[in-house]
Order: sequence, then C-alpha cells, then structure tokens
Amino acid sequence: MAPSPSTSATAPRRLAMLAAVAMVALTAAGCFKKDGADITGSVGPAGNTAESWRSYADEWGKRYDEKPGDKTASLNYARALRALDQRQQAVAVLQTAALRAPKDTDILAAYGKALVEVGSLKQAQEVLSRAHTPERPDWRILSAQGAVADQLGDHQQAQNLYNSALKIRPNDPGVMANLGLSYALSQQLPLAEQTLRTASEQPGADARVRQNLALVLGLQGKFGEAETVARRDLSPVEAAQSVAVVRQMVAQPNNWAKIKAADGGNATAVGKKPAKAARAPAAGSPLALVPGQTADEAE
Repeated sequence: MAPSPSTSATAPRRLAMLAAVAMVALTAAGCFKKDGADITGSVGPAGNTAESWRSYADEWGKRYDEKPGDKTASLNYARALRALDQRQQAVAVLQTAALRAPKDTDILAAYGKALVEVGSLKQAQEVLSRAHTPERPDWRILSAQGAVADQLGDHQQAQNLYNSALKIRPNDPGVMANLGLSYALSQQLPLAEQTLRTASEQPGADARVRQNLALVLGLQGKFGEAETVARRDLSPVEAAQSVAVVRQMVAQPNNWAKIKAADGGNATAVGKKPAKAARAPAAGSPLALVPGQTADEAE
C-alpha cells in the first residue's frame, strides 16, 4: 500500500533532522574508559572532574616536554588534552608520536580518534586503517572506522564495519547503537529501532543508548513511546521537553542548515552546545546524542 501524503512529506524531514544530529554524534564513538584506561592503555586521573584533568595535564605535559614523542607521555598528555577539550593540541601531540613510531598501533588508534574529533575524517580513515591488521582486528577500532564511514556518507561500509566488530564483540551495546544510528541514516528506521531496542537491553547499555532509541522513536512519530524511554534517565519534565524538541524539529524543513547556523555546525544535541568532555552530560540535556558506547568506554 502506498504511504499517505502526510507520511511521504514528513519522512524526509525526519531523516534530515536525524542526519543533522547523528552525523556529528558519531564522532565521539568509542573514545575512553571512564576513570581508567582508553583502548591505548593510557590511564586517567582518579577523578573525572575538570580540576583533576588539569592537574593530570600539567603532570604529563611536563613529562612530554622532557621527552617529546615518548609513547606513554604522549598518550597520557593527549588524553588529558582531549578531556579538557583542547583537541587540536592533542592531535599535534599524537602526530609527533606517530611520526616517531609509525607502526605503533596504540599511538595510531589514539591519533585516529583524535583526528575524528577535530573533523579530519579522511586523514582519520587512513590512520585508523593502520591501527590494526586483518589478522588481528580490534573491534573498537572497527567501530570507530564505522563512525568515520557514516560521517563520510558511506553507510553500507559503516554497517559492514559495525557488523565485523560485533563478530568479535557480540551484543556490545555501543557498537549496536552505532549500527542502529547508521540504519537510521540510511533511511531504515524500523531496523534502526529494532537494533537500538536490542542494544538498550544489553548489560552495560547506558543513557546514551536509550537516548538514541528515543530519538529514532520520535523520528517515526512515536512520541509517547519516545518519552517513556527518555524518562528512564530524565525527569518527567525533562523527558517531555526532550521529545518536544524532536517533535518540533521533525515538523520543520531545512533542519540541518538551521542547526549548523545556530550551533556553528557542531551540535551534539538539538539546541545544545557540546558539553566539555571533562564533565558528565547534563541530566536534562535533550536527547544528548553521544552514540552508543559501552559504559566503560565513555569519558
């Protein structure tokens, strides 16, 4: 049966809105473990506050100045810089380390992720491809490569990469959430919903996974269900406000251009400036679209 005129008219708007927020959201996929080591083995401070990260940056910055390009100093200093939102400086630190050790997969992994964060997608794609090998693939790097492919518009390749990661790490909620967003970006909203529902049911699924599910539900016009999902992590008032934002954006054309104009092309949530990485996302952020990470990979 042919879709109704109203459905045909609203679907492109919903997908445009999704692209506006999810494409940028994917850049943050799979970065750090909370209060611990990221995939490169660098270890963060005991706390996860701006003050603790500044102290950590001062400590490792001194060590880095003594040994520029040293692996441990570079990884830890860059980790602190990223947490403090000094991402271009982190890229410079890791670039120096990568030039000194062009085959070190730990350094290349961190460098590739840092490049994603500053929007150097083509360069990140090349660096991440060298951060692991076909005979020893890393599921976290595969997921990061998928996020880059999605941002470059190659959703089929992204989905292949996510599925490869899931063969190594079955049912990982972060990878599944990225896969769900990729399905949504390729206009497969029912499959996106199914994937995100499964992801949200996995042990370790956190608020970000559920927020992405709420987003996809809202994009399909399932606002009541989206609000129910959002209430798992937000107050009733905050959940209603979050869904109202999605409802409003779905109803308006040219959402991508409007969001870029309002937020400098760097929106991580509708109508919100990106939160500093050293702080946890605000509880009331409307559908803060950090795509699926496992709980132990979030900053």
